[in-house]
Amino acid sequence: MTLICVSQRVEILPERNEVRDSIDQRLISFLSKSGAIVVPVPNFAHSEMEIENWLNNIRPRAIVLSGGNDIGEQPSRDHVEERLLNYGSQNSLPLLGICRGMQMMGVWGGAALKSVRGHVATRHQLMGELDVTVNSYHNYSLTAVPDKFKAIAYSEDGEIEAIQHTTLPWEGWMWHPERETYFSETDLKRFRNLIS
Repeated sequence: MTLICVSQRVEILPERNEVRDSIDQRLISFLSKSGAIVVPVPNFAHSEMEIENWLNNIRPRAIVLSGGNDIGEQPSRDHVEERLLNYGSQNSLPLLGICRGMQMMGVWGGAALKSVRGHVATRHQLMGELDVTVNSYHNYSLTAVPDKFKAIAYSEDGEIEAIQHTTLPWEGWMWHPERETYFSETDLKRFRNLIS
């Protein structure tokens, strides 16, 4: 079993005066089915050293940046995910970015985001190295392939749908593998290969 740290969405509940971290239970199921032990990463609003100490105590073998929240919407999450990317890079850990997670990888790698239409609650036939149909739930796309990455899939309208780092064991997917009625064997196999 591989211990994997997974970033979490930030949810604000004004009626309870609470700010919560959350993760879709289906994502936990997908990762567990791939042989992972999942440790959710809290969205620390404190120092860089606190995040560093937490990671050094947990000692993950892989990292997943989950979907949810647009970049810039929750600075604490942006900060934690930036730190996770740095930690993953410094330690050559396998890393998967899902939807927002791929966008975060792209921004971290020097790319920008642009708004797109026709990518929410739909499906796309991918073109490129990946020839599969995937779900789509995003309003933003990368403007270009980030430095040290290559594109491995595009949507029919030419948007970047998957990226892969050229030296690190990292991939970004704009689709949500956890939102399929039945998990795709292709996604499970690809993720298992990434973390093995």
